[in-house]
Amino acid sequence: MDIDAGVGTVLNKIEAWIEGLIRLTPNLVSAAAILLIMYGVARLVSYGVSRTLARHGRPALANVGAALLRWSIMILAFLLAATIVLPSLRPGDLLSGLGIGSVAIGFAFKDILQNLLSGVLILLRQPFRVGDQIVVNGFEGTVEDIETRATFIKTYDGRRVIIPNAQIYTGALTVNTAFQLRRSEYDIGIGCNDDWEEAMRLMTEAAQSCNGVLSDPAPEAIPVGIDAYQNTIRLRWWTKPERKDVIITKGKVIVAAYKALDKAGIDMPYPTQVQLWHDQTEATDGDRRTQREGWPAGKGDVPEARWRQARDTGDN
Repeated sequence: MDIDAGVGTVLNKIEAWIEGLIRLTPNLVSAAAILLIMYGVARLVSYGVSRTLARHGRPALANVGAALLRWSIMILAFLLAATIVLPSLRPGDLLSGLGIGSVAIGFAFKDILQNLLSGVLILLRQPFRVGDQIVVNGFEGTVEDIETRATFIKTYDGRRVIIPNAQIYTGALTVNTAFQLRRSEYDIGIGCNDDWEEAMRLMTEAAQSCNGVLSDPAPEAIPVGIDAYQNTIRLRWWTKPERKDVIITKGKVIVAAYKALDKAGIDMPYPTQVQLWHDQTEATDGDRRTQREGWPAGKGDVPEARWRQARDTGDN
């Protein structure tokens, strides 16, 4: 009897499930239709947004924006489908549950969401674009791609660096190609007795003669120091902002300035040191009239050099 009663209960439950499924069939069909329609709408809207942004020169934002919009529409479609399949489920309950779930998800995926939001803000505000040359977190190179999670940089020596967008958006960033022109400079030392004006004229003319140096603004030479062994002049010039132009042109300017100054006989000194070694254990140590090494020596009130004293006295 117990077995017959258990089998009957199972059959009743299965029959109830089948009847419920039959009653929900129209709702399931409607929900499936809503999903298909919303999927088509999402594809059309994302395609339109992507084409519009691409025509306005925002290809990276077009990809990211289209994907976010497509997923947003599909999430809304799933919510609508859930309310159709289960009429007792109210939209308010879904939204409250979604809110609690979003908080939990936010704590679990904080770094991912932070990078996602930073990537969207970077794409919207465009502090730099694909193809720009930037310096960030000690890395310098050309921007290859900007994704929602990270930015891809190709360094000048052929390596790829992947930097999370949150570090870029919240940290210091240098965009070397933000403007059409870039200034370079190099300090050159001349002899203390050489003519400042002549040296500056030769340096600016040498810079102007180099390919890659722009004539407007023109190169300029500015005195910046009277140092221990030289007078320092800073030569400044403008080029295109790309690193290739900056580095190659700088080499040309340095060589041209050196040749011009050398041809004109203007000294370009370098620091020199003279070390005098002598025996500090001599009996005459500290006596300027008798000590030879490292001190002037001689007879009378005016000391003289050792070699001159030896010549005068006939000592060998």
